[in-house]
Amino acid sequence: SVELYDPSTEMWTNTGNMSTARFDHTASVLENGKVLVAGGLDSNGVLNSVELYDPSTEMWTNTGNMSTARFVHTASVLENGKVLVAGGLDSNSISNSVELYDPSTEMWTNTGNMSTARFVHTASVLENGKVLVAGGYNLNDDYLNSVELYDPSTEMWTNTGNMSTARSIHTASVLENGKVLVAGGYNLNDGHLNSVELYDPSTGMWTNTGKMSTARSLHTASVLENGKVLVAGGRDSNGVLNSVELYDPSTEMWTNTGNMSTARFDHTASVLENGKVLVAGGEDSNGISNSVELYQS
Repeated sequence: SVELYDPSTEMWTNTGNMSTARFDHTASVLENGKVLVAGGLDSNGVLNSVELYDPSTEMWTNTGNMSTARFVHTASVLENGKVLVAGGLDSNSISNSVELYDPSTEMWTNTGNMSTARFVHTASVLENGKVLVAGGYNLNDDYLNSVELYDPSTEMWTNTGNMSTARSIHTASVLENGKVLVAGGYNLNDGHLNSVELYDPSTGMWTNTGKMSTARSLHTASVLENGKVLVAGGRDSNGVLNSVELYDPSTEMWTNTGNMSTARFDHTASVLENGKVLVAGGEDSNGISNSVELYQS
């Protein structure tokens, strides 16, 4: 099932259902305004099927399948309009395979593999058009601090500076100054993390920045219109969080802001055109949630 939120009425309406039920998939807004949903899991296993949502008709159509079924992967819309899908779990193992979707042909082609197989990583499109993949988990190397850059012009990956802390189920946000803010996450040695790092594309290096007041993973991070980053919810060693923090790039410090009414993790957060942030769903202490909240700075 699929629902549409109207910020002007603050109401939800049902729209066309996907042909395949799925979770742990990706959803990408294409340049033509359609939404590409790829992979995930259903009751029968891992999916390679892909669907397109057309807002003008409110209907879904099947499009070309990925060559590799995968879930907990990443999907990044490149400057050329293509979608880069990287890593994840497939039917047999953790994947380093990478595929490109071309909206003009509705077909997938394989592109250069990552040097390290990984899932529950992050992927960020930099201002120079390259894609920064950071952290995640790999059975052989455990929790990862390794970082790779994909160059769409060569379709190749190169290693770049490692993070100081290995982490998975973290967030990565591209700031207005072009740097990437990686916050929180989890690794086995440290547990839930409050450490935060900044990647500078001009040097390829990471520096530590102000720590969050609360360690958390499976949270969300949203870049606001004022350039600050809003981190909401997640989990820590004590359970589910409703706490929310703001990062100010000019001071590199965090401040607490209003708590959510519902503690939640593994939710979504969307920055609306009116500047508000819509937080929806996830899991709370009672199970899967359908509650929705709006944050206004």
